[in-house]
Amino acid sequence: MDPCGDSCIASALLLHCSIGTVYCWSIFSQEIADYIGFSKGATEWAFSFAIFFLGMSAAFLGNVVEKDIHKSSLIAAIFFAAGMAGTGYFIYYGGAHRGNLLALIGIYVCYGFIMGIGLGTGYLSPVKTLMLWFEDRKGLATGLAVAGFGAAKAIASPIMQAMLDGLGEGGIYKMFWILAGVYFVMMFVGHLLLKKPDGWHEPQKKEEGQSMWAVIKTKPITNYIGIWLMFYINITCGLALISQEKMIVKCIGLASFVGIISTISAIFNAGGRLGFSAWADKMKDRNTIYKLIFILSIAFTGIVILTSGIKNGNGNILLTVLVLGLIFVVNAGYGGGFSNVPTLLSDHYGMGNISAIHGLTLSAWAFAGLTGNQMANWIVNKFGQPIEIEHALSDGTIEMVAVNPTGYQTVLFATIALYIIALLICLIMVRPTDKAIAAKQAKKEAKAAGKA
Repeated sequence: MDPCGDSCIASALLLHCSIGTVYCWSIFSQEIADYIGFSKGATEWAFSFAIFFLGMSAAFLGNVVEKDIHKSSLIAAIFFAAGMAGTGYFIYYGGAHRGNLLALIGIYVCYGFIMGIGLGTGYLSPVKTLMLWFEDRKGLATGLAVAGFGAAKAIASPIMQAMLDGLGEGGIYKMFWILAGVYFVMMFVGHLLLKKPDGWHEPQKKEEGQSMWAVIKTKPITNYIGIWLMFYINITCGLALISQEKMIVKCIGLASFVGIISTISAIFNAGGRLGFSAWADKMKDRNTIYKLIFILSIAFTGIVILTSGIKNGNGNILLTVLVLGLIFVVNAGYGGGFSNVPTLLSDHYGMGNISAIHGLTLSAWAFAGLTGNQMANWIVNKFGQPIEIEHALSDGTIEMVAVNPTGYQTVLFATIALYIIALLICLIMVRPTDKAIAAKQAKKEAKAAGKA
């Protein structure tokens, strides 16, 4: 492997392992709410805004990434670190002025808007670059890049928890200030290492000045709409389940293992990003991976619905295993959807405008960030009633934990319906790639020749 390619992988991991910590929000969201004097529900919008502006900044700044990866990766480092530092300041301000609306709005702006710009540009910057370095293994390359995003939560969560426990009074805002400096250094080093191959060329010829929309229109527009929709649905369903994961684990009697299971699910998320994308390199049509993701998700969701696994899993080993299987499969498919979309797009539309097209497609992530969590929260609040279950603490004492098994079980009816719609879109709207059509035709001709 080319040493420059190795440095590009290191760059991608430095960038994505930094920005991927946005998914650590659940580790400290309650602490922020308690410290500034607002409800957890009010502060949760900061995370939704971060994901929304991630997708929208990727959509609108994709052309910047296309033209200059060094400018875009530097923008990512500055905005992500500034957003973290600003979030820390407004948490500090909120602690001194509890219940002050300015503190909450400041967190929305810093964690949501400013960090969101860093997230979107940082996510896109290394993806096309790695695809150019490893043209024959594009799936593996993008999988390595975005696996860092998925693994960030598993790596950073215990570190953040240790900082919260060890920094004493005001540890929540001190943590943000420390991490802002650490992540800026990591991302700046990643920015310096990022480099396109010398004398790189476009794998697909295109007219000079051809716009992104002109490239998309080289295929029926329904093809791109189908890719966007199935990407959106996969993220929406993933976020719906992942947002309730902690409470579902408590519901099936594993409250003492929430942290361990969260780490394992993050590993499945990262593994899905790498494994599914590397597997797709061996397929004639990468869309097959999405079919597999949706079929597996439908199968495991259906089994847990039929067995009422979430409602009946406490004390039943088989049902507990099935529910955990659902959590891990959905996490893997959620991650795999992210790593396969840039390579699927490149197979359909070539590498010429891939950063811009990929950025536009990430707008699906923006809208899913607003709908996935909120849909699940609405269903849980609308259906069923909270009940209290016993939770044994490490010191042997017992505490009561409020959960809503019926609500979490009802979320699955919504996600299985959406997964079925996504599978139908995958089968009907997304056309086979030219490579897949050519391979099928060659196979048919070879078969005909053999009969002759």
